[in-house]
Amino acid sequence: MIPLSAVLEALHRLYVGATDASLRKEDRKKAAEIAGILAEVERLVASNSNRPITLVDAAAGKAYVGLLAAEFILAPASRTSRVILIERDAGRAANCRQALTRMRAPGVKVMVVEADVADGTAWPTEPDLVVALHACGPASDAIIEQAAFCRARNILLVPCCTSDQVAAADLALRQAEALGVPRHAEVRRRFIQAIVDAERTLRLEAAGYETTVVAFVPPTLTPHNLLWRSRRVGETVRMAEATQRLRRLKTSP
Repeated sequence: MIPLSAVLEALHRLYVGATDASLRKEDRKKAAEIAGILAEVERLVASNSNRPITLVDAAAGKAYVGLLAAEFILAPASRTSRVILIERDAGRAANCRQALTRMRAPGVKVMVVEADVADGTAWPTEPDLVVALHACGPASDAIIEQAAFCRARNILLVPCCTSDQVAAADLALRQAEALGVPRHAEVRRRFIQAIVDAERTLRLEAAGYETTVVAFVPPTLTPHNLLWRSRRVGETVRMAEATQRLRRLKTSP
């Protein structure tokens, strides 16, 4: 596992640069989350023998995960791997390009794609791994759809906030009303989140992904601490069962 101290050093070098400046409190907190997701990336890369890896950092933001994975995991493995950073915000994409000039990852090709994750043309065919750390609202759903469409072999997805723009949230609201779930904010919020999480899990499994949902960091670090760990297996019986369950979820009560 990559030490937290190494993650902090890399974040400072890539995104701060100046020796007389320090990381912000929120950046230090983020470092622990990055270390947690990098441990997952490291495990998956190690299981892929010695062949080159294509990693997609989707809704990349400042591309903490993609760039640090290139430095700490892909480059030391001496593979001619590539990392594709998909980020729609022009300012964040520019930050990614600036960070690239300070990166230490010989042999790893890194490409910044300035596009929305819902844009299928931004995605490569059959990437080995798609990583999305705190993809907000509908971005998580777009990532599931596009990763499945391009036949990604593995997906590591950590959704963030659930907004009204999330399709399954509207489904959950209708079910809450039909079931008589109280309108108390905290009660409703948990019910809605459970339905959204269930819909995403079943959608992945219906697309052929063996999926487990785990806490990748403690909830004291972030309330959005659940990781969807998915591997494409294409098991038809499991896909059919998930499809049936997904249909039931969408049509009940």
